Amino acid sequence: MLKGRHIIEPGDLSTRELDRLFGLAEDIIKEPEKYKEVCRGKILATLFFEPSTRTRLSFEAAMLRLGGSTLGFADPGSSSTTKGESLTDTIRVVSSYADAIAMRTPKEGAALLASQVSSVPVINAGDGGHHHPTQTLTDLLTIRAYKGSTEGLTIGLCGDLKFGRTVHSLCKALARYPRNRFVLISPPELEIPDYIISRVFKPSGVQFTQVRRLEEAIADLDVLYMTRVQKERFFNEQDYVRLKDSYVLDAEKMNIARKDLTVLHPLPRVNEIATEIDSDPRAAYFPQVKYGMFARMALIASLLGVDGLEPEKPMEIDAGKPARGGARGGKKK
Repeated sequence: MLKGRHIIEPGDLSTRELDRLFGLAEDIIKEPEKYKEVCRGKILATLFFEPSTRTRLSFEAAMLRLGGSTLGFADPGSSSTTKGESLTDTIRVVSSYADAIAMRTPKEGAALLASQVSSVPVINAGDGGHHHPTQTLTDLLTIRAYKGSTEGLTIGLCGDLKFGRTVHSLCKALARYPRNRFVLISPPELEIPDYIISRVFKPSGVQFTQVRRLEEAIADLDVLYMTRVQKERFFNEQDYVRLKDSYVLDAEKMNIARKDLTVLHPLPRVNEIATEIDSDPRAAYFPQVKYGMFARMALIASLLGVDGLEPEKPMEIDAGKPARGGARGGKKK
């Protein structure tokens, strides 16, 4: 289905392809033994030109659990880019060694450039404030597990909507599913970029509202996607300090939320979700991490063209938190 493809942005996968990937991920969760050797002899290169813990380790864990191997670097200072080597030369060299490349870079568009010269599939693991497609796979798989569907939901996006590549990618993906509605919660300085509204929401006829206070919206949400204010995206530290504590999810706010709310966060968390929320059954951000590994396992196996990837029909899955309800199709608004 996806053999040999590059995955640079969420739009590279149709909703049908996404749903098939999620079906495969669910089957991997159900029967991990069936998949533990499917990538034996294959190598994934992880090239991280920007700090990462979860994404890099998730890719590496995914490949190892499929029976494959990994190589690469987590510190660009240990690569030949410090000697002045161009990105395209680095990619040409690494694609001679590996069967697929997962790459993170602070430069927007770098993953697309890499795909144009690579002889093996390139997976964008984040390029600046642009795209983060495998985090989107993670988010959608988690939403399926908790809500039973990726359709007909009211999704609140809270915090840094301007620089948050996970937010931008998730908007593009969820806008393609019917009857989803967005509530955009941010200060004026961190509003979602105009292109998301003009090129994603409006052409798709997606309903959205913009509010300044989390308390105004939380009672109506099916999903709340919290984000941190990213210090590394600011040129002016004073602006960061002023905005970093704009939104904090605590027990008081959760008291006015629905009993079936699902709280997601791409992590790392700083202080935008109080630790008292961690034990709340509506908190899904740590199970979300595990779903990310399974989503990446399904993607890697598909891109490498592993034979016999025929998942069973979709099922309720449990990677730390059981799915709510049994029916697919979500709530109707």
